[in-house]
Amino acid sequence: MSLARRMQVLHAPDQRMPMETAIKVAFATTDMVHVNQHFGSAKSFAVYAVDPEQSEMLEAAQFGELAQDGNEDKLSVKIQLLEGCAAVYCQAIGASAIKQIVAQGIQPIKVQEGATIKDLIGDLQHEMKVGPSTWLAKAINQHKGPSPDRFNAMEDEGWDE
Repeated sequence: MSLARRMQVLHAPDQRMPMETAIKVAFATTDMVHVNQHFGSAKSFAVYAVDPEQSEMLEAAQFGELAQDGNEDKLSVKIQLLEGCAAVYCQAIGASAIKQIVAQGIQPIKVQEGATIKDLIGDLQHEMKVGPSTWLAKAINQHKGPSPDRFNAMEDEGWDE
């Protein structure tokens, strides 16, 4: 299986939102409005950058038709697309896919039928503000810049010689 179409949203440098604390999340969707796909057979994903105050669509990707079971190769292309994402929202996900995406540091999130991307982003932003869950706290920490005292630790280890 291969990626059929991948569209990235481009902005002029002065139009780009400053999102230093943003994390990338993906949504399994066919209409770019609802999360309405099983991860393994998802026809498309919408990928967003989300921080506590704003969100921005980064890209949309489409795949060919696939059966839900029996084609493990289909997962590798989707997992490659999700590189750098902290989470993927979907209606359902199989055990094999869960194992593979968790190994890549991506949190699978199963949602109710009819869930909208807009509402899920709002819920995620609310969670960022009031106190993130374990997976979200880890994702936010992974996307922070290096520790300001990293150079002191390097000096302590003899890197300044």
